[in-house]
Amino acid sequence: MRKTFVSQASATMQQYAQRDKKHEYWFAVPQERSDHLYAFFIQWSPEIYAEDTGEYTREPGFIVVKKIEESETNEGSSNEEAAREWEVVSVAEYHRRIDALNTEELRTLCRRLQITTREDSNSEQVAPVKADLECESFRPNLSDPSELLQPDQIEKLTKHLPPRTIGYPWTLVYGTGKHGTSLKTLYRTMLGLDTPVLIVIKDSDGQVFGALASEPFKVSDCFYGTGETFVFTFCPDFEVFKWTGDNMFFIKGDMDSLAFGGGGGEFALWLDGDLYHGRSHSCKTFGNKTLSKKEDFFIQDIEIWAFE
Repeated sequence: MRKTFVSQASATMQQYAQRDKKHEYWFAVPQERSDHLYAFFIQWSPEIYAEDTGEYTREPGFIVVKKIEESETNEGSSNEEAAREWEVVSVAEYHRRIDALNTEELRTLCRRLQITTREDSNSEQVAPVKADLECESFRPNLSDPSELLQPDQIEKLTKHLPPRTIGYPWTLVYGTGKHGTSLKTLYRTMLGLDTPVLIVIKDSDGQVFGALASEPFKVSDCFYGTGETFVFTFCPDFEVFKWTGDNMFFIKGDMDSLAFGGGGGEFALWLDGDLYHGRSHSCKTFGNKTLSKKEDFFIQDIEIWAFE
């Protein structure tokens, strides 16, 4: 098939036209697609088509549809207002929009908006399932059974964890029963972690308390961490003490001790290098009370959990 037309794109082509010489483009298409190409040319270049064979009378491949179903506009409305109510689209686009009205996305949107469908009305266990999911959301999976935390205590702690930890299983990365009582060993187990860590302590009086650190423990020259860090206690009832904003003394680690919070020369929680002796005081970082029954305590057991 050959299509000949005059191009107005450049001065050179204009000179060809002035000399009655028409610029030509040659290409080949499969015979079964020639009608499609022909329709394309006469649709988009009617002035060129009419120049050779006369006016084209075939119906254009477009239909007019309303954007919004409204009553007929008043006769006195301006052309600009009327134009905003109409849109010219191709036949293919018209059918695509009609098909889009019956899609899975639309059904999903209905469910999100809590629009009851026939399938939903036939279900008799929608409410119980929802209630079960809400309960399960506070029961994380643990890589190992905890020897320090009861299931209800785990649920209470989970509700206060940073959002970026939700949905991840709890992985036991350090335990004194497995790794011994050494701060150096504790630091080594933190290598390669990129997650908040939860330290749980049980003292010789059987009291359980600890802290959530925004990042793994490490040796540092100064305090580190973010406002996600908090301390907690189950002595005698569960309480969480989060960052007050007074200072940035979240976590401080060296080879001889590990501390949380500060201000006024006191730490919310302090552990020695042998993980045998600890101390707890009120501090400005968290505005906490003493986490243990006594300010000075002896450590019976420690667990550290990561979220990965």
